[in-house]
Amino acid sequence: MNNKFDALKDDDSGDHDQNEENSTQKDGEKEKMERDRSQSSSKRKAVVPGPAEHPLQYNYTFWYSRRTPGRPTSSQSYEQNIKQIGTFASVEQFWRFYSHMVRPGDLTGHSDFHLFKEGIKPMWEDDANKNGGKWIIRLRKGLASRCWENLILAMLGEQFMVGEEICGAVVSVRFQEDIISIWNKTASDQATTARIRDTLRRVLNLPPNTIMEYKTHTDSIKEGERRKPELAWAGQLDSQRMIP
Repeated sequence: MNNKFDALKDDDSGDHDQNEENSTQKDGEKEKMERDRSQSSSKRKAVVPGPAEHPLQYNYTFWYSRRTPGRPTSSQSYEQNIKQIGTFASVEQFWRFYSHMVRPGDLTGHSDFHLFKEGIKPMWEDDANKNGGKWIIRLRKGLASRCWENLILAMLGEQFMVGEEICGAVVSVRFQEDIISIWNKTASDQATTARIRDTLRRVLNLPPNTIMEYKTHTDSIKEGERRKPELAWAGQLDSQRMIP
């Protein structure tokens, strides 16, 4: 019979055969549960704008990470430490997330917020990031919340005008300073990285003498930037590197 449950109901050949059928039934139920769970997961990931909402050009996902400074972090443990907050597809959905989130200036310790296009993990090794890089700006304390908000609103509003090049943005809260960065796909495209730099200066209203550093993810991986113990920044940073 094709139906396993009918076979169980009609079978009277003995305990051994019934045990085999019971095992088959359990396997079938397990497969169905896994299939249903997979389908349910897929449905949850399909984030779309609600009725009358204003859709964004891309869906984005908020992430959060925190680690103990001075403790080396492998790629695997770093990935496990990144917590997904949620994904949104419209302006209204963004504000529902953002209005309930702690501002970067109120975070403590070694914490990061990441905002990346849906499907891109905030990791150098992700396929969308591996050939790219990031613009880095170091901030003195007290400026991270304003700069982060201006940066992500510009990103969501497609103000950078570089097509699909933008991957996401990060704000990193540290003890002596805060750092914001914006990631793009193609580090070798100098015209694109220059346009991102100029737009970043404009949307953040940066002083002309602000030093901005571009770093490829390949270089970051080689240097093990994520895995180094936290430096004692006090006294080591050139004050010109921070926004005054």
